[in-house]
Amino acid sequence: MLLFCIYIKNIGGIFSVKLLSVAIPCYNSAAYMRKCIDSVLKGGEDVEILIVNDGSFKDDTKEIADWYEKEYPTICKAIHQENGGHGAAVMAGLRAASGMFFKVVDSDDWLDEASYMKILDKLRFFANESETQLDMMISNYVYEKEGATHKRVMSYKRAIPTERILTWDEIGHFLPGQYILMHSVIYRRQMLIDCGLELPKHTFYVDNIFVYTPLPYVKNLYYLDVNFYRYFIGRNDQSVNEAVMIGRIDQQLKITKIMLDAYDLYKIKSKKLRRYMILYIEIMMVVCSILAIKSGTEENMQKKKEIWAYLKKHNLRLYMRIRWGFLGQSMNLPGKAGRQVSIMGYKITQKFYGFN
Repeated sequence: MLLFCIYIKNIGGIFSVKLLSVAIPCYNSAAYMRKCIDSVLKGGEDVEILIVNDGSFKDDTKEIADWYEKEYPTICKAIHQENGGHGAAVMAGLRAASGMFFKVVDSDDWLDEASYMKILDKLRFFANESETQLDMMISNYVYEKEGATHKRVMSYKRAIPTERILTWDEIGHFLPGQYILMHSVIYRRQMLIDCGLELPKHTFYVDNIFVYTPLPYVKNLYYLDVNFYRYFIGRNDQSVNEAVMIGRIDQQLKITKIMLDAYDLYKIKSKKLRRYMILYIEIMMVVCSILAIKSGTEENMQKKKEIWAYLKKHNLRLYMRIRWGFLGQSMNLPGKAGRQVSIMGYKITQKFYGFN
């Protein structure tokens, strides 16, 4: 039986291993990071908070991180490093983490307290009482879109049975846009290390790699149907802002290639996991394609052709499945009129399913 309360004797005293490590990457985040950290602090002594200052220079991010470490020395740890981007900050948090489980919370997001308590209760159960080793816990996230009166919830109830330990063979069908994001997951920390997770420096959208790479290493998962993570949408400089994403299309293409190179999906033993990972790659290809189309530049349209050619060279069978599926065809309609139809279809799908 796994025990969560592990005690390590040291000359200076006795230190308990934390249940959950939470990494908070911060880059010039002074305006909003307190709200995030305060929401994570509500987990108490079972939680370790790793505040990673990724080379901030415009504001008081460093000082705020140091203040929390001083005020909450048994919970908070400030980590200062030269700027390396979101991926480098997440990896710094993972290297410093000691908890049984690991989660990333971006500094402009926050956690729902009631859901948080339920999450911790369930993690304690798996740490202390269950004979099954939990690799991944999934929960819902909420789009906290600035100015929106209705908060859209990304729930997985129709795809994943709730509140019981599962293997991949027991999951159902995911809808378009219903893929598992970094906001949704808590991973067993040692599993992240064992799978060799590496996130590239100075690269946006690495959260896709963070979620995707460990999936074949997950043997047991659990879905708790609570609206745990609050995902803020609204800052003009946010990486998911459409104009920003178009300007960073090269980053999206880079991440997609890394994911394509990670696995030969037809060697994944679980058919349902394979199907889900193919869906994830399909969504990545759609995002790359629609960003190129909406940019309106010939340069980006050439990049669109190149990413589809890369997929074809990488795995012809996978290319045929995605390229000639409904979404693949809709992203490759000929001519200016075809591109307009692609954009219209994407907007309808985006509105219906609620993704960015």
